[in-house]
Amino acid sequence: MRMPDDYDEHSGTSATVISAIIAVSTFVVVILIVVLYLNDRNNQRRNQTQQNDSVQASGGAVSSDSYQNDIEDLLTGSTLSPEDFDFWDMYPEPTEEPLPTDTPEPVVQEDPSTDGKHTRIKFPDGREEWVLISPYLPKHEFDFTQLVCQSNLMKYYENGRKTSFVGVDISKQQDYVDFVRLKKAGIEFVMLRVGARGYGTGQLSLDDNFIDNMQRALDAGLDVGVYFFSQAISVDEAIEEANMVVANLQEYEITYPVAYDMEFIPNDTARTDALSKSEKTDIAKAFLDTVAQYGYKTMIYGNKEWLIREIDMSKLTAYDVWLSQAEDIPDYPYKFTMWQYTFEGSVDGISGNVNMNISFVNYADK
Repeated sequence: MRMPDDYDEHSGTSATVISAIIAVSTFVVVILIVVLYLNDRNNQRRNQTQQNDSVQASGGAVSSDSYQNDIEDLLTGSTLSPEDFDFWDMYPEPTEEPLPTDTPEPVVQEDPSTDGKHTRIKFPDGREEWVLISPYLPKHEFDFTQLVCQSNLMKYYENGRKTSFVGVDISKQQDYVDFVRLKKAGIEFVMLRVGARGYGTGQLSLDDNFIDNMQRALDAGLDVGVYFFSQAISVDEAIEEANMVVANLQEYEITYPVAYDMEFIPNDTARTDALSKSEKTDIAKAFLDTVAQYGYKTMIYGNKEWLIREIDMSKLTAYDVWLSQAEDIPDYPYKFTMWQYTFEGSVDGISGNVNMNISFVNYADK
């Protein structure tokens, strides 16, 4: 059975229920409006993105409004899918720019003719080559501005005083030589050819005029040295040549050196052509060592090319050098004590041309 108070309570409850229904309905309507609004905004954003992609593909700039809208959506709590945030395609793929290539500094080639480190050699066939000057071989210390040529006689001065000696080298090719007239003409020493080995046959021979030249040169009061033209192709042959020279000097007292001479044979083939640089060096050393054992002064003769290219002078530094170079000024960089400066000299006492020499050492007092 229902009491009156029950009626009143029911009426209050109904009002509350109605209010709740209205509130829920209103909330639902608001949610629907928001959803519709968001869908509309999403459609607009997608359309804008497509437009931006099209603009970007054509090289245009992308508007920043879409990015601002996305930020506003995020701040208002919108629920966007991961695909909605896939904006990376808006930007071009980064490309690595190549690093600038370092251009190497051009290598400046020094001129060997002026760098002071090279010297030029000339070969018999006309070729020329600049070769590095060895820092290990002793260098000459001549001041060639002090050279004076007077009447075809070369002289060298130090502090205003002549310190050189002039001479000639003689063989049977000069025929008869008047050594007395030679001395009066200013010649102070002679280098006589004592003998030779045939460059084809290998035969040893004494110079035809050696004995006569030796005796008359000594009688004229000239200082005398000798040289031997070698064509040895072995150490044994070099020793044989040296012993021949010593045997033919026993009767004479010479004051200038015994010189070893091996050289190119122009316009012909020589038995020494096949020798290596090392072999030529060993042969020269064997000859000079053998002669030196008998107490004679020794020296090696050669032109610039021979001394630099054909033998190893680093193994022959114990011996003086007789340089052959027909130039106004020699350019051989290493130490030498005698210089053959012309092949076409002329001096009283000799008919025809003769090789002229200057010695920077007084071997008579050495």
